[in-house]
Amino acid sequence: MSLPALSAITELFKPITWFPPMWAFACGVVASGISMDGRWLLAIVGVALAGPLVCATSQAVNDWYDRHVDAINEPQRPIPSGRIPGRWGLYLAIGWTVVSLLVATVLGPWGFGAAAVGLLLAWAYSAPPVRLKENGWWGNAACGISYEGIAWVTGAAVMAGGAMPGGESLVLAALYSAGTHGIMTLNDFKAVAGDRLMGVRSLPVQLGIQRAAQVACWFMAVPQVVVIALLLTWGQAWHAATVAALLLLQFVLMRRFLASPTERALWYSGFGVPLFVAGMMVSAFALRGLV
Repeated sequence: MSLPALSAITELFKPITWFPPMWAFACGVVASGISMDGRWLLAIVGVALAGPLVCATSQAVNDWYDRHVDAINEPQRPIPSGRIPGRWGLYLAIGWTVVSLLVATVLGPWGFGAAAVGLLLAWAYSAPPVRLKENGWWGNAACGISYEGIAWVTGAAVMAGGAMPGGESLVLAALYSAGTHGIMTLNDFKAVAGDRLMGVRSLPVQLGIQRAAQVACWFMAVPQVVVIALLLTWGQAWHAATVAALLLLQFVLMRRFLASPTERALWYSGFGVPLFVAGMMVSAFALRGLV
């Protein structure tokens, strides 16, 4: 059997998708309020674990079990195109799972446990018999929890030596996880034809294009409104105002996205989502100020 090229493996792991969990872990580190002195290695390992390891594993697992759908929607992908031959896609997914768990031991029980849960969700999202992605409500929720919530909480806990993060940090992690549900829906608009054919019930398939776009916007916006209210309650007015300004910019972009969801989903991901994640870091610094 021929070996896959390094370029094909890199494409399989989709580096562009690593940013959200890496960013969320960094937000947890900031929100902990704990000095980085003597903890730089933990932070660097945690960021690497969240992105190039656990997230990359999830992409490999997803591509392997989606190879038949990708043959319709994205035949140029590494597996359906044959650039990753045979069962190498599965072998890479299993191997990177093991590597991720080994690296996670450096972060202690919290880091290892979080990595294990994240990897379990990654396999449950794509692999039968669970295959959460076959229902957009459950699949997007699993991604939001794994990419944002678990990563944020782990960053805060690892910095605190394994202590449970404070209630404020847990609430913000949960809110931004909920918001990510809407972000994940953006990825589904490009695959509607293949999803319908293969029985994948994404939100655009279940609700129709326009309603799914509206639901995605609500999922992204409402948690941020709650975050703004909480920051005001906690006496962080400037941080609340900054998140509000970022949300207003998102509303402008959402209006354009809703006028043509299928054509502009990728556009909104490129311009609207960075505003969302910028608000995450602003909120993390607000918590650091409280600490």
